[in-house]
Amino acid sequence: METVADYFGSLVFNDDVMKERLPKDIYKALKRTVEDGKDLDINVANAVANAMKNWAIEKGCTHYTHWFQPMTGITAEKHEAFIAPAEGGRVLLEFSGKELIKGEPDASSFPSGGLRATFEARGYTAWDPTSYAFIKDETLCIPTAFCSYSGEVLDKKTPLLRSMEALSAEVFKILKLFGTDAKRVITTVGPEQEYFLIDKKDYARRKDLIYTGRTLLGARAPKGQELEDHYFGALRTRVSEYMQDLDRELWKLGIYAKTSHNEVAPCQHELAPIFTTTNIAVDNNQLTMEIMKKVAERHGFACLLHEKPFAGVNGSGKHNNWSISTDNGVNLLEPGDSPKDNAQFLLLLVAVLKAVDEYQDLLRMSVASAGNDHRLGANEAPPAIVSVFLGDELTEILDAIAEGKPVPGRTKEKMQLGVHVLPAIPKDTTDRNRTSPFAFTGNKFEFRMLGSSFSVAEPNTVINTIVAKELKEFYAVLSSAEDFNAAVSDLVRDTYIAHKRIVFNGNNYSEEWVAEAERRGLMNLVSSPDAYDTLLSPKNIDVFSEFGIYSSVELHSRYEILNDEYSKTIHIEALTMTDMINKQVLPAVIEFSSEIARGIVAKKDAMPDMRLDAEMDRLAEIEGLENNLYKAVKELERTVAFAEECTGSSRAHYYRSSVIPAMEEARTYCDQLELIVGQKNWPYPTYGEMLFYV
Repeated sequence: METVADYFGSLVFNDDVMKERLPKDIYKALKRTVEDGKDLDINVANAVANAMKNWAIEKGCTHYTHWFQPMTGITAEKHEAFIAPAEGGRVLLEFSGKELIKGEPDASSFPSGGLRATFEARGYTAWDPTSYAFIKDETLCIPTAFCSYSGEVLDKKTPLLRSMEALSAEVFKILKLFGTDAKRVITTVGPEQEYFLIDKKDYARRKDLIYTGRTLLGARAPKGQELEDHYFGALRTRVSEYMQDLDRELWKLGIYAKTSHNEVAPCQHELAPIFTTTNIAVDNNQLTMEIMKKVAERHGFACLLHEKPFAGVNGSGKHNNWSISTDNGVNLLEPGDSPKDNAQFLLLLVAVLKAVDEYQDLLRMSVASAGNDHRLGANEAPPAIVSVFLGDELTEILDAIAEGKPVPGRTKEKMQLGVHVLPAIPKDTTDRNRTSPFAFTGNKFEFRMLGSSFSVAEPNTVINTIVAKELKEFYAVLSSAEDFNAAVSDLVRDTYIAHKRIVFNGNNYSEEWVAEAERRGLMNLVSSPDAYDTLLSPKNIDVFSEFGIYSSVELHSRYEILNDEYSKTIHIEALTMTDMINKQVLPAVIEFSSEIARGIVAKKDAMPDMRLDAEMDRLAEIEGLENNLYKAVKELERTVAFAEECTGSSRAHYYRSSVIPAMEEARTYCDQLELIVGQKNWPYPTYGEMLFYV
């Protein structure tokens, strides 16, 4: 009987496969490239390419592709056959180091924010040897970076790799000061993925789900998530079979899918993987989202990854569990067993606090999208206000250090770092505050603001970069200090005091917190366009430029892309809504009201004195709502037309301030009509039918 261990990673050109198939000197040279950043020799590339090709062909592959992650947020691939012409009309199967290292996909039609004109088509993909090649749909997929002909970055992967290198370098310097034995530092991520499964037949009858990923119209079902009976509940048989099939497909690709369960809302579920190196975690999550959809089709489902597919029930997010580790497996965000380890831990901890406080806007911007605006702050996800949860025990320790006081029940001496009076910090010192945007959960930070459809590359690029910035400043202080322990103590104390405002351990959903956050001077960037406007502030341009993550030109291009994507998303939603109302809802309402009117006439003809209160009242109610809906959809069409005359950020802001309210107005009347129009007349599946399928 085949076990998981037999097929796990069977479709991945991983380290074990490379050890087996590459000559020892080639394998060692490739490892030096990956771990030490050494240049890749073409002879090494040729050997790797040949081994990769032979392995892939044995697995049934006929093509290869450079698999990359453009600014669309999804992946892209251009398939090339291994064949090359030979004498006598035959073919050879070839794959060279040059083809492995570089590809030339057309770059003109990918988002570039003005970096590329349509006629400037050339772009390059460059092999990322730090991520394993894999097989998908009988094609060898080679993870790559993507850039323009003139060298500007056009993808989400390259900045991430740059940020990982930057943070690694700064953490490494700090560790050396502490005398910590490590050769390399990596960041790790475990992105939890929430999603909805609905019946494919229902999905096919909803234009809004097909075009936009969410329901633009729809009244609440009589039952939602009020009874809290779906969360961790027994799985439906169809869903259980889907999850088992999904796990098998992910395990073949070496993806550590670990946990599956029902989420809060009906038809909502979650998959959580084990931590892995950040760039591999990003690749794996992109694959996970793609495979979720493919496997869903096999089981008669549609997998919805939009942040808010259904109004009135919880939307879907993606919890980004981020940590820092050494090459020998030590988690640097885990409290240690000695004063030195805990001093190091606390120094890294306050560096993160400082980073989050000083760059609240960048963190909020990194999770901003039209879809995510529907859930942030909606009592189902963290608010748009960024704060850090530490838990009472850690906060108590830091408060004691800041005030030079003992921690109650621990010691009567002043709290200082690097000496015996620093108490051992228990592991798992925190509860899990599900309302916090950025929560410390024992040995990692859980960034909970990401939307379910997001690439996790950009949020992690921001986290890595801003923490690297703070550690670089810390190193400048500590490396020149005469008394290292005193300098660490002062730095932890002073940093915590200066940035304590970012720490909040309470209920982030409460209105009281909104008022308190404003009093503390924290930012509340409610909408995505507001968040995008902060990207080009001088401090944000400086931090990315300092570490070579983005140039000023690349940041300006991303600003344009973000605003354009937001505007286009709302534009498509508005057009879809008007199409559904004009072609489906209004005709259905008119037909239903006509049936009532014909019934009234027929009954009056049969019995002139008959009382028809129900029919008359219902007809008047429908006609009133129908007229209001007609006016609302005309107003929506007008606002959309005006929005399209705007440009840049002003267009995004107008869509937010005018088009979205117009859509909400039209939806109000439409959803009221859904509740009173006959079921056989209503033109598409209702929430009750979609969320409670049998």
